[in-house]
Amino acid sequence: MIKFHKYPVHDRTAFEEHLAEALCYARDGEGRARVHFTLSPEHTDIVSGYIDGVRGIYEREGESLDVGYSVQKPSTDTIAVDMENRPFIGDDGKPVFRPAGHGALIENLNELGCDIVFIKNIDNVVPDRLKEETYLWKKALGGYLLRLEGLVSGALVKLEGGGGREVVSRELGELERMGLEIVLPGEAEKASRKKATAHLVSALRRPLRVCGVVRNEGEPGGGPFWVRGRDGRLTKQIVESAQVDMDAPGQKAVWGSSTHFNPVDIVCGLRDHRGIPYDLHGFIDRDAGFISVKSKDGRDLKALELPGLWNGAMAFWNTVFVEVPLMTFNPVKTVFDLLKPEHQPKP
Repeated sequence: MIKFHKYPVHDRTAFEEHLAEALCYARDGEGRARVHFTLSPEHTDIVSGYIDGVRGIYEREGESLDVGYSVQKPSTDTIAVDMENRPFIGDDGKPVFRPAGHGALIENLNELGCDIVFIKNIDNVVPDRLKEETYLWKKALGGYLLRLEGLVSGALVKLEGGGGREVVSRELGELERMGLEIVLPGEAEKASRKKATAHLVSALRRPLRVCGVVRNEGEPGGGPFWVRGRDGRLTKQIVESAQVDMDAPGQKAVWGSSTHFNPVDIVCGLRDHRGIPYDLHGFIDRDAGFISVKSKDGRDLKALELPGLWNGAMAFWNTVFVEVPLMTFNPVKTVFDLLKPEHQPKP
């Protein structure tokens, strides 16, 4: 609840900056902007009470906010083990379970039941004087997603009407031009027309995301890469350094040559061409978890994290990367970041 930005009348928290943003680029036809925050259980009442008290500052005539909250489900917690891979027993004599990382939030996303969702981190906000650039690129990413969805929907309608790949060549060509390459498994080339069409439908009918990426200037975090899966297919993924074998010179060199960085600026399309929500559980790479070393009660332990939300949890989505200006990425990872010019009042 730290105040991020100073204004003449009312200084704002990061939560409030998100409310102000949403009302400017994410309103529906009735003037309503839906905002959803994922919180720790112990913070939910504090945050919701605060937002209830300030939301009226931002809701102008004909506009309203629909603010929702959820917590990471305890059912997604994973058991910790000691350095010998035995269940870690706490000082209270009970096995220790730990939150499984932000990948567990795929459950929350799946339950929203929304059509289009913009995802960004809570700390990546700027004061009003710099927001126009953010609005422009949010609208651009959203519009790009809608254009892609239209092409995918058109192709699926034709394929379900009995056509084969030849009847959707225009859509596939336009999708490829826009950065969405539809890669089929090797067996599709030798399959019957019916099976080949089924492979194509399967490749098209999946959640879609447009990921804004910025030029890599040394920020810690993941980046966009081509990844070859176990089936030999290349797919676009957001990869974290923890997923890369830095002891392998070739892999380390690939990581070091990355030109772009993931600022978590993602627009998601969560419904198919019939308007039916996807079950996001079906598009997770269950093998893409993380094991990290933590400590509790003065002892080291191994913690298992589920596949990251924009990493393995979205591994089998259709993905497009779009370069956005560095100006749209202004994270606050320490209090000292608030001293940067982007977070200060206009001189």
